[in-house]
Amino acid sequence: MLQISFSRSVQDQTDLTEYVRKLVGCKQVSHLEILKQSVDARKKEAVKYVYTVALATENDVKYIRKDISYYINIDISLESATPKKNFSHRPVVVGSGPCGLFCALVLAYAGAKPIVLERGEAVEEREKTIRSFFDTLVLSPNSNVQFGEGGAGTFSDGKLNTNLHNVYIPMVLQEFVDCGAPQEILYLAKPHIGTDNLRLVVRSMREKIISFGGSFLYNCTMTGIKTVAGQVVGVETTSGFFPCRALFLAIGHSSRDTFERLYDMGVRMESKIFSMGVRIEHRQKDINFAQYGSAAKYLGAADYKMATRTETGRSLYTFCMCPGGRVINASSEDGGVCVNGMSLFRRNDKNANSALLVNVGEEDWQSTHPLAGMYYQREYERKTFAQSRSFRPVVQLYGDLLQNKTSTSLGGVTPSLESGYVFGNLRDCLPAVIVDTLVKGIPDFGRKIKGFDAYESVLTGIEARSSSPVRILRDDAFRSSLAGLYPLGEGAGYAGGITSAAIDGIKGAFHYLKTV
Repeated sequence: MLQISFSRSVQDQTDLTEYVRKLVGCKQVSHLEILKQSVDARKKEAVKYVYTVALATENDVKYIRKDISYYINIDISLESATPKKNFSHRPVVVGSGPCGLFCALVLAYAGAKPIVLERGEAVEEREKTIRSFFDTLVLSPNSNVQFGEGGAGTFSDGKLNTNLHNVYIPMVLQEFVDCGAPQEILYLAKPHIGTDNLRLVVRSMREKIISFGGSFLYNCTMTGIKTVAGQVVGVETTSGFFPCRALFLAIGHSSRDTFERLYDMGVRMESKIFSMGVRIEHRQKDINFAQYGSAAKYLGAADYKMATRTETGRSLYTFCMCPGGRVINASSEDGGVCVNGMSLFRRNDKNANSALLVNVGEEDWQSTHPLAGMYYQREYERKTFAQSRSFRPVVQLYGDLLQNKTSTSLGGVTPSLESGYVFGNLRDCLPAVIVDTLVKGIPDFGRKIKGFDAYESVLTGIEARSSSPVRILRDDAFRSSLAGLYPLGEGAGYAGGITSAAIDGIKGAFHYLKTV
């Protein structure tokens, strides 16, 4: 097998295998595998695909040259990388988001037969409950966009790209594919699964863990941890007591009641910087043209990623951009409103949306209490609920935010919220420094993407759950101040996104396996 990297115009519709055959100069290509594919849109008049591919020819050695080398495939699966052990106790995993699922999967591969406890519903029932909330605004506090099998990421864009460079990334992606994710996530530079595929993948992962001896309990909330001489000996739940010597917390970034229980138990933790802001929506066709120009018709929905430093001394940045997606009601607590973004795999909805976020920290909540950031987060979600007088998020046109007035009508962008919305003034829902940073930062984004700062751009608030406001402290072996307690993933403050959360779960399980 050979390996070659190259670029070609997105307008070139030549069959890829034939294109590569001519590029190499061989008579035939008996096998072709895309290793990496991305889009280079730096020059709008010459947008290109950039490829790295592996191929087999009739005589590979004949075609070795400066730009063509041998392809060395190192294929190690998560199962083959997991040591098999003998266990005297079944470990317990609390939470079945990507962190909890991958932690449980490693433990299952090792022969530990983990017990997975999930406060929400299985993904099939959870989907129905969320749909009911959108239709009726009757909230299920334990099964919603934040809680339930698959975690918050199940109802998102399903992005898998990460800033991490880690040996486990290919293993995570392959597990997703084995469980039904599209094959292309293995080679796209910006892979995503889409919320429609994620629901199927989550179910398949559950079935795989069960096939290796694992167990799942739903509608099961952790209410306490039993310890003896500083060692975990079991977990108390609404479904009874489960003895264990190893307890993995993959609780997600919104488990406020669990954070409070852990604090009351004396588990060491601290507040951490997180971000707050709004979602912004534009017509996807406008973003496509701004990013790709005339080449847009050859490509899928365009994305973007931007950041700017403002006169307020704070940075404004885009986060979790959802091309061809929608804004969703992500509320999970009585009396509080928050939103997120999601998209289906095809990304074929009319609008593009992204979070516009500003970091907040101790200087904002002016307290050293470990849960002060969490309470600050809750305060502004409740302000939004108070303005809405319901779970409906608050919508305001960007131009009206500038003029400090409540919107009364829409322009050319229709909010995508399925749960409905109310017009309001987001200045009453967010800290002044965040509003000032939005006002001063969005025009800079408008200079980078034409029309981004249009008057009619729709802002929806608030977004406050981009990451955990709490970090549960742990040592280099992922152990907390309680022996046998392993805080993991986004909820513990050590990950940000599906892939990084999955990797943290894998690492936590491997650290534990070293002690068995």
